[in-house]
Amino acid sequence: MAKGYWVSVYRTIADPERLAAYDKLAGPAVRAAGGRLLSRGSRVVAHDAGIAERAVLIEFDSFEQAVAARASAAYQEALAVIADGVERDFRIIEGLD
Repeated sequence: MAKGYWVSVYRTIADPERLAAYDKLAGPAVRAAGGRLLSRGSRVVAHDAGIAERAVLIEFDSFEQAVAARASAAYQEALAVIADGVERDFRIIEGLD
């Protein structure tokens, strides 16, 4: 079964306090859903149209698990906290088998 990944690139962080509050809720929500934080990169080298900002990579055992984690009540609570405190590109992608 192919793994699932959350890939987030933060274009702007307008409210670092909201981001910190989100992190406190999102971390436990992700772990409870089976996610493993692989990178929360403060060191980024961007190429082409990339953005050298905070990038986060989280791994799940399956694509379906990654999708379900995003929809979970615990993660939705974290999203409510961050609201418009950041602008990010968030994707759920399927890994290779």
